[in-house]
Amino acid sequence: MLEKEIINFEKTIIVGIVTQNQSEEKLKEYLDELEFLTFTAGGEVVRRFSQKMERPNPKTFLGTGKIEEINLYVKENGVSTIVFDDELTPSQQKNISKIIDCKILDRTHLILDIFAQRAETSYARTQVELAQCIYLLPRLSGMWTHLERQKGGIGMRGPGETEIETDRRIVRDRIALLKEKIKIIDKQQATQRGNRGAMVRVALVGYTNVGKSTLMNAVGKSDVFVENKLFATLDTTVRKVVIKNLPFLLSDTVGFIRKLPTQLVDSFKSTLDEVREADLLLHVVDISHEDFEDHIEAVNKILLDIKSADKPTIMVFNKIDAYKHLTIDADDLMTERTSKHYTLQEWKNTWMNKVGEKNALFISATNKENFEEFRKKVYETVREIHITRFPYNKFLYPDYEDAIDKEEEN
Repeated sequence: MLEKEIINFEKTIIVGIVTQNQSEEKLKEYLDELEFLTFTAGGEVVRRFSQKMERPNPKTFLGTGKIEEINLYVKENGVSTIVFDDELTPSQQKNISKIIDCKILDRTHLILDIFAQRAETSYARTQVELAQCIYLLPRLSGMWTHLERQKGGIGMRGPGETEIETDRRIVRDRIALLKEKIKIIDKQQATQRGNRGAMVRVALVGYTNVGKSTLMNAVGKSDVFVENKLFATLDTTVRKVVIKNLPFLLSDTVGFIRKLPTQLVDSFKSTLDEVREADLLLHVVDISHEDFEDHIEAVNKILLDIKSADKPTIMVFNKIDAYKHLTIDADDLMTERTSKHYTLQEWKNTWMNKVGEKNALFISATNKENFEEFRKKVYETVREIHITRFPYNKFLYPDYEDAIDKEEEN
């Protein structure tokens, strides 16, 4: 009889601050996301701590009183990990570690850890290791106390590298080696992209965990890994898809996230090249998530960073089956109506109506709701791009309705 696998989640505390630039409501959103990240990494959040500050304390990020409060809670409750929502400087991480005896991580470190867990292929592992090394380099002295000072005693005097310098040199050499390795793989990937011919390329982009892989499976009838966790997909999957008789390439890319570490944007350059070289972007949005407008903004910011913001884009609002809006009782005269009270129809009449004619689609990839409308829009947009590229091929790909009529005749 098979024994049931027991997963031991690490007891974790998450910490954030309220500043002039970050309200309490915004902090709650970030900490909710950080809790999901922690769960994805294998941690169980037992408590949240927050503090109002003008700016983070340069020495310990939080004030001394709050640090002591956290330290007491850690000792009394056997907490093994603390995750800070903002990136800590090497000195902050070192100073906090001296006071609190447990693992001190920040959001960047946590995301890198999840990426390390999710990396399946050699290329993904190389990209993640490069990002980890870049992140690790300035933090070496804070991570291993035995490397802090040069050894003294017989045979250890005189010129030469200290252990910390030796270690930094090793990491720098490793970074150089990994960059070379990625350059070689980038060339191979570029060759592969070149060998795909002149087919129209469509890329799925969006925040992490919005249903891109589920949509890929539904459209391409492929078997891409799907899980309700953040960053389930790291490697880009490219599939040839045919709608009616029109073939095109569809790629599923790594999900974006707010406060995405710059190390990851740099090391995942080749993965993002699929987005850069795409002819059409399908920007998938989880409309059932209360912060979906912030997610759209975060994705658009990264698209701007990688110079892909001006590409033809179809907004695909997914998970309409899970969408629930807040309601106000008829006798409630105090509650102010906000966008959280909008029905789907009301959302359709807002800015979503202004992204171009029928460029906002509302679907459920899981239940295939409004899927025919989605297929039609993708078919017509890909056909337009294809005909612009090959005008003499126009007669091969009729309008969507004509293609349906042809299918029925056959």
